[in-house]
Amino acid sequence: MSDLNRSSQMSETIEVQTSAGTPVKGGLTAYITVDGAAKAATFYEKAFGATIAAQMPPDDKGKTAHIHLYVNGSSLMLTDHYAEHGHTVTAPAGFFLTLAVRDAEAAFKRAVDAGCTPVQIPEKMFWGDIYAQVRDPFGILWAMNQGAA
Repeated sequence: MSDLNRSSQMSETIEVQTSAGTPVKGGLTAYITVDGAAKAATFYEKAFGATIAAQMPPDDKGKTAHIHLYVNGSSLMLTDHYAEHGHTVTAPAGFFLTLAVRDAEAAFKRAVDAGCTPVQIPEKMFWGDIYAQVRDPFGILWAMNQGAA
């Protein structure tokens, strides 16, 4: 298959059934490591309207190895840090999660009311969209992007 064909196929939205029986939504799934995955999942329900699609029970130390969320029509995976398996506690850096929303101001308000820290208030950007950013209590940076009308 040529690179051009492969590229066009990868841009399609897909839904895949996992061996656990929970559909993975979207063609790219973020899998983030946080300190307190179960608490983060509960927080994301309130702040971003997430729903828990699947969750492994916590281990004897209270850590959760896998949580599968649906957020804004896509899948987001969470896990706790497991230093004993090479997943040491580190501050999130080098990425942010973007929500394509119909109302950036309402999404921003919901997230801030839930406990996120405002980073950038909603404003019309040079590219024409309304854009905002918040940081959640687990250190993850989230953006809200409302397409130009």
